[in-house]
Amino acid sequence: MDNRLTDSDSITLADAFVQVKALYEGLDAEIDFHKPRCVASGRCCHFEEYGHRLYATRLELEYFRNVEIVPPAQAAGGESSLDTKTKPPDRTISFPLPLINDNGEIAPGCPWQVNELCTARRGRPLGCRVYFCDPTSTHWQANAYERYHRLLKILHDKAGLAYAYMEWRAGLGTLLFTPPPPPKENG
Repeated sequence: MDNRLTDSDSITLADAFVQVKALYEGLDAEIDFHKPRCVASGRCCHFEEYGHRLYATRLELEYFRNVEIVPPAQAAGGESSLDTKTKPPDRTISFPLPLINDNGEIAPGCPWQVNELCTARRGRPLGCRVYFCDPTSTHWQANAYERYHRLLKILHDKAGLAYAYMEWRAGLGTLLFTPPPPPKENG
């Protein structure tokens, strides 16, 4: 992540997305350094069963809205592979997600998990990236999360985007019914 993050200058939302991508890449490098074990079981994506929640900032949700993600229906139906570079998502349907059950409650688990695999790895939020159930990884996870979350808060301010921190699925639900923020000019 470059040093522009500490400047007081404002940035556009597009510039903030570039910074979020760089922030995620920095975190990914830190994770690679620690070499946590992940058996790719997908159990942690079953939030209720696993006994935890995933939270994301508004900027992360907006970034997620704009990064190329294979919609779960396509991934499950075989229309496209999990390689998000081969086919951009259908932007006419922002989030074809099973977020709400018939009884009106948020559906259990992450809607981007298909056949126990994540179909949204490129856009997944900080909490998802940093969490590993490997008991040898707990000594660095919280500190890494706090550092990168603090940087996300700075990016909210720089982009003029009101900071919000919400449960992942509830946040995705808000994106279904709200337009993206208007573009902001630099300066």
